Order: sequence, then C-alpha cells, then structure tokens
Amino acid sequence: MAKTRPGVPSKIKTGRKELDSYTIKGTNKIVRAGECVLMRPSDAGKPPYVARVEKIEADARNNVKVHCRWYYRPEESLGGRRQFHGAKELFLSDHFDVQSGHTIEGKCIVHTFKNYTRLENVGAEDYYCRFEYKAATGAFTPDRVAVYCKCEMPYNPDDLMVQCEGCKDWYHPGCVGMTIEEAKKLDHFVCAECSSDDDVKKSQNGFTASPADDVKVRFSLFSHLMYRCFITLITLACTALCAPLPCH
Repeated sequence: MAKTRPGVPSKIKTGRKELDSYTIKGTNKIVRAGECVLMRPSDAGKPPYVARVEKIEADARNNVKVHCRWYYRPEESLGGRRQFHGAKELFLSDHFDVQSGHTIEGKCIVHTFKNYTRLENVGAEDYYCRFEYKAATGAFTPDRVAVYCKCEMPYNPDDLMVQCEGCKDWYHPGCVGMTIEEAKKLDHFVCAECSSDDDVKKSQNGFTASPADDVKVRFSLFSHLMYRCFITLITLACTALCAPLPCH
C-alpha cells in the first residue's frame, strides 16, 4: 500500500454503500469512522502508516474502501525530525486518501498532547498529535509553541525535565550541569538564576506534573527566532557604524 501524492485524489467509483464498521482481516477488531488505524506501508522495512478513518464504503462485490486522513511522522514532513519531536509524535495532515480495507493492520489511539503526557503507561498503540500539517507547503498549525529551559526548546515528553522551585520553569538536566541519574534523585531543585536571588518566593499553587500542564508560556519558538535575528541585525549595524575610518 502506498500513499497517493498530496493533492491527487484517488479515483472513486459510484455505486458504493456506506458501512458503519469494518472488521480487520484476520482479527476480531472492529473499525469505525473517527477511529485511528495502522496501515501496511509500501516498504516492509518501514513502520506502519497511521490514518484517521473518515468513512467506510463497500461496492457491489463487497470490496471495502476506507476514506482516510493521513497522519505524518516528523521525518515524513518537509522540515524533518527535530530534537523536540517525541518518538510517538504525529502530525494530522490535510492529505486525504482512499485505501483498501485489507491494508489495515490494526487500531491505535492518537491522543492530544496533554492527555498523552498524563498516561501512566504508554503502549505500542499510543501516539500523540499537537500540530496540524499542510503536506503541500510544510506549514504547521499552530505555528507557535511554548518553549522551556535555557535551550529554549519545546517540550519533548520523552525527555526528563526538572522544575525550579523559584521561577517554576522547566530544565533539561544536561542544560543545568546534571546527569539524568542525578536529576532522578533530586528532592528539590532551584535554577542558577533563582539561587542567586535572596527573595525567592515559592508559588502557593505548587508544581505541575510536566511542562504540558504548565499554563505559563515564556516564548514561542517562532517569535524567539525572529527576536534573535533582529538582535543579530542590530549588532551588525552598530558594528559597521562604530568601525574606524580607513586611513589614506
């Protein structure tokens, strides 16, 4: 099974009847519209494709066709996989398709980002989505996301982070000079900026379970990059103005 190219719809024949459900071949698992499924990839060495079922139809010969909306993995997007992308992260694309029901291998669950971070145990069928993705342009919605730590990167739920008791910001152990093993043994943590402040006041609201539960948004990745570019341009301009005149 192969995905069609974005923007090229599959041919749909008339005379089909819509089905309420479909039983995955060789199993007793039932798929309905609105649920997410794993579909056999064209390359046996690749992980299964993930799609959301939009509609199920059958023709007069009872051949089942599934209308689906593809999820893309980060490495399938134009920008590729980034450091903050989790192993189970998917993007809900605007790429719609029609595939044979026989290509469905199993069912899965695509959680919201916040619900995924609250799972006590992540199973093989658990994924999450926090972005929608336009396959033709590579654009994401939302185009802004909260960032954390000194490295100012979005939260990756696969990475351990520690929360400062003072500012309540989250930090990667490696960014504050700790190993993961040392971070796991911590009972309390105060970042270097807060530890130099004699008037650190602890929040009465306590701590959040993870950055995904933290309502504080310090910067967006997009706006931070624009800010850095602006500062760089200003610095270069000031350097040019202050440079000594050449001697003749």
